[in-house]
Amino acid sequence: MAKSNLTLDTKVTAPTSAPVDVVLKELAEAEKSDIDMLRLLAAILPVRERVWWACLAARDIIGPGVESETPSVRAAEAWVFRPTDENREAAIVSLDQATVKDLTRHCAMAVAYCDDTLGPGEMAEFPAPPGASALAAFSMNLEALVAHRADWDGHLHILIDRALDIARGGNGKGEKA
Repeated sequence: MAKSNLTLDTKVTAPTSAPVDVVLKELAEAEKSDIDMLRLLAAILPVRERVWWACLAARDIIGPGVESETPSVRAAEAWVFRPTDENREAAIVSLDQATVKDLTRHCAMAVAYCDDTLGPGEMAEFPAPPGASALAAFSMNLEALVAHRADWDGHLHILIDRALDIARGGNGKGEKA
């Protein structure tokens, strides 16, 4: 969590060296720890998995299929499947195309800061804000949760289960990868 510059609001009694499943269990048992569970998952997922998790959350808002894609989702998903500098640059360019109302820009931001720098090439010399990629993925999942606020608890469980599935090597869709 410290490396990602994210902190939990919930008081956790587990030691800082505790495995993630122990902390998740403690958070699940605590009141009002919903958002902290998403923060923890955003911090611990490896970067490609984190971006994929964000893309799935974006699709919770915009819907499935090519016809509903935004430039940010398209570029971020391309980077997940082929994490090259070229695809990372496309994700960065998609941020320029995103409107202020385009919530899916968080996916491209997660890609842009994927290696804790401002980008490939010359931009690799400059550090990104600490935890920017994790924060972007967390933000995308939070936007999906807010979009489904009528079923807050149900959608929260979907987001958490999805992240755990991805962490275990699944595709986050409940299907074999």
